[in-house]
Amino acid sequence: MKRHAAILLGSALAALACPATDAAAADKVDPVADAKAFQNFFFQKFPDVKHEDFVNGPYSMDEGLKRQWQEKEEFPPYEFALEAGKDMFSTPFKNGKTYADCFPNGGIGIRQNYPYFDEKEGKVVTLELALNRCREANGEAPYSYVKDEMASLTAYMAYTSRGKPMDIKIPDDPRALAAFENGKRYFYSRRGQMNFSCASCHVQSPGERIRAETLAPALGILNAMPIYRSEWSGMGTTSRRFVTCNSQTRAVPFEPQSDEYRDVEYFLSYVANGLPISGPGARP
Repeated sequence: MKRHAAILLGSALAALACPATDAAAADKVDPVADAKAFQNFFFQKFPDVKHEDFVNGPYSMDEGLKRQWQEKEEFPPYEFALEAGKDMFSTPFKNGKTYADCFPNGGIGIRQNYPYFDEKEGKVVTLELALNRCREANGEAPYSYVKDEMASLTAYMAYTSRGKPMDIKIPDDPRALAAFENGKRYFYSRRGQMNFSCASCHVQSPGERIRAETLAPALGILNAMPIYRSEWSGMGTTSRRFVTCNSQTRAVPFEPQSDEYRDVEYFLSYVANGLPISGPGARP
C-alpha cells in the first residue's frame, strides 16, 4: 500500500512537469507551489524523519545506516579532499589572484546560493561552472567537472556553508522560469533502456534497496554534494552524480555542465530551499 501511494503521489508530482519554452508557457510556472508540493510529499511519506535530516540521504531512511554514518563521520573518508580543497582555494594563481577574487564574500559560506540564474547570460550557473570560469579568467586551465580537484574545491566551499539553508532564487524572468521547468521535466522524464526517470528511484522508491544500495530521497539530495562514494573509491561532484545516474539506467549521459544538467540542478536545489547544506558527504 505504501508503495502504491508513493507511485500515485509521484505521478501527481510528475503531472506538474510540463515544458516551458517561451514566455507564455513560463507564465504558468509556479516554483513556489512546486517546491511546497515537493517538500510536503516527502514530509508526509516519511513523517518520522526530521525535515533537516533529509539532506543525509539514505542515512535518514534507516536507523542502522544512520548509526554507521555517525561513526564514519568521526573520521570521514572525504577529509583528504577537504584539506586539499582548502589548500587549493587559498593558493594564488600565476597572476597572484585567488578564487576568493571571483566570488562574493571571498567564496566563503556561499554554497547555498548556487546554482543561480545569470540574467545577462540567460542561463543557470552552477558552482562547478563558476569555479572553472574563475580559473580561465585568471589564465588557468579548467579542471575536470566530475572529480579530483573540482570535487576537492567544492567540498571545501560546501564545508564553509554547512548548516546554512539552501537559498536559491528564481528571478522574475521567463528564461529563469523556463530553466526551472526544463529541469523539472528532465527529472520526471523516463529515458534509457531501463525506462527510468530520476523520480523512479528518488521519489517513488526512497528507502528501498537496489542491490546493496539504499535509495536516497530526492529532497535535499544535492545539499550533501560533493560526496565520497565507496563505489567510486573517491570523491564525486554533482556532475559526476548526474552522469553516473544516466549510465546506471543505460541512458546516454550528457556532457557535464550541459544545459540539461544545469537546469535539473537548478530545479532540485530550489525545491530544497530551507534545508541545510550538509556537504561534503559520504555514501556507500
